Amino acid sequence: MFSRAPLEAPRVIAVVHLPALPGAPRYDGHLSALFAKARTEAVQLEAAGADAIIVENFGDTPFFPDVVPPVTVAAMAVVVADIVRAVRIPVGVNVLRNDVRAALSVAAVTGAGFVRVNVHAGARVTDQGILQGKAHETLRERRLISADHVSIFADVHVKHSAALAERSIAEEARELNERAAVDAVLVTGGSTGAAPDEETVALVREAVVDTPLYVASGVTPENAASLLRHADGCIIGSALKYRGDARREVDEKRAKEVISYLKSLSGAEKR
Repeated sequence: MFSRAPLEAPRVIAVVHLPALPGAPRYDGHLSALFAKARTEAVQLEAAGADAIIVENFGDTPFFPDVVPPVTVAAMAVVVADIVRAVRIPVGVNVLRNDVRAALSVAAVTGAGFVRVNVHAGARVTDQGILQGKAHETLRERRLISADHVSIFADVHVKHSAALAERSIAEEARELNERAAVDAVLVTGGSTGAAPDEETVALVREAVVDTPLYVASGVTPENAASLLRHADGCIIGSALKYRGDARREVDEKRAKEVISYLKSLSGAEKR
C-alpha cells in the first residue's frame, strides 16, 4: 500500500483514458487496437516521468451507476494486466461510475496497486442518479478477496455531482478519512478538467493532515504551484493530451514538460 506519511514531493499519477469498451454504445469493435493504444499510452506516460498510472473506462458513457456488466470487468482486467506487465510503476484502476467491487477484483488479479472510488461514503446526486457510498462493503470485500495490498483512493465532493444535503467539504473529508478508512483522499473541481480552488484544497488538507491528499482534476502548469502547496500530489490526465482534451492522444512532448515541472515543485512549498 502507499505510505500514509506525507510525501516529500508531489507524486504525479497519470490517467490512461480508455476508449469505449465492448458493450458500450460507442465501442468501435476493434478490441486489439484498443488494447494496443492503452498499452502505448501507459508506456508513454511512464517515459514522460509519471510516478504511477490509473486506468479508467472513460469512453463507456453513459455510465452504469454502481454495477458494470461482466464484459466491462473482463475487458478492464485484460487491459490492466497488459499495462501492469508493460510498465514498472504502480498501476491503479477506476471502474466508472462507481463500481469499486469490480475495480478491486481487477486489481486483485492483475497486480494493480490501488483503486479509485468516486463515492465511498455518503451520497451524491449525479447524472446516473443517486450514488451511495458502500465503504462497509468495500473494506470487507477487500479483506475477503485477499486484496489488502490494494489501496483505496476516494473522492470527496466528486466532480459531476451535487450534494443531497449541504455539508462542509472539510467535515465530509474528515469522516471519509476517519470513519471510512481510506488510504488517500481526492479533491476535484466540478467537472473533468476543472480544478478545485486553492481554498477548497487547503480546507481538505486541514481535515486530513496525516493521509495523502491528491488534487484529482484540473491541474495545469499555471495552477499547480498553488494547488500542490496543500497536497501530496495529483492525478492528471487532460493536461497531458493534445489541446488538453482527455479524449485525444498523449502529447509526449507536453507530457514530459508538464510532469517534469510538477515534480520540480519543492516539498517545502507545501502547507
